[in-house]
Amino acid sequence: MSAVTFTAEAPALRSVRRFFRTPKGILLLIFTFTMLLAAAKGGPALVLPGVLVAMSAAAAVDVAVARLARQAWVFPSGGLLSGLIVALVLSPHEPLVVPAATAVLAIASKHLFRTRFANVFNPASLALVLAAVLFKSNQSWWGALPDLGWPGAAVLLVTGAFIADRINKLPLVLTFLGLYFTLFTAASFTGNAAGVREVFIAPDLQAVLFFAFFMLDDPPTCPVQYRDQAIFGAIVAVTSFMVFQLFGWLYFLPAGLLVGNAYEGLRRRSRQTRRRAPAPTRA
Repeated sequence: MSAVTFTAEAPALRSVRRFFRTPKGILLLIFTFTMLLAAAKGGPALVLPGVLVAMSAAAAVDVAVARLARQAWVFPSGGLLSGLIVALVLSPHEPLVVPAATAVLAIASKHLFRTRFANVFNPASLALVLAAVLFKSNQSWWGALPDLGWPGAAVLLVTGAFIADRINKLPLVLTFLGLYFTLFTAASFTGNAAGVREVFIAPDLQAVLFFAFFMLDDPPTCPVQYRDQAIFGAIVAVTSFMVFQLFGWLYFLPAGLLVGNAYEGLRRRSRQTRRRAPAPTRA
């Protein structure tokens, strides 16, 4: 009896092991680790309800849409990640309906704004911007470990560099971070040092590291080639800087990413159009 049970469970166990060797599986492990660190500091009773609500809502919608659209049951790995990112960014003091609704917006945007092969916008970024506009939600980026200070930043650097290298997106991340801090450093020498000081300290410093390593380099919505990665990273850095300087929006990082996503979507569409165009005929 035990041998039969072991044989029946083996394929499922192999599938689980394979999943946690994929970028999504590794990212889920990293987020779980950082979430537990942040929860230990901020209090599990405060932060965990929002995490559970956001992940459950995102997963439920992801499964339901896949079932309706493709008549298939799927494991909602993307939904779980989007819901978790939303919860890690939103303030844990928000009513539970806010992370739930934001997570639903994330998954809805993933299925609504997509090409034949992939979604156009980073789901969590679009949902966070919409939530800030629609619900006046606050973003504390507590999951970026700002309460842990420099040790928290070190955790983000190590885990973030590992996953960015694993998915071959380090050029994108480094271009973004290099130009981002260059622009804000230059702004500090133009008489606005007090206005930009906050981006170099907690929680904004940890927030931009979390953003760069875990949101900016989302594989479906960012380029593959190094040259395109550099352009994409530069667009997001410049746009984020301009949004911060001109409007001071709390969600300047997700807003900058949406502009980069839009550019990348247009670039992919243009490339596909050129490929479909018939070759010119010779006279």
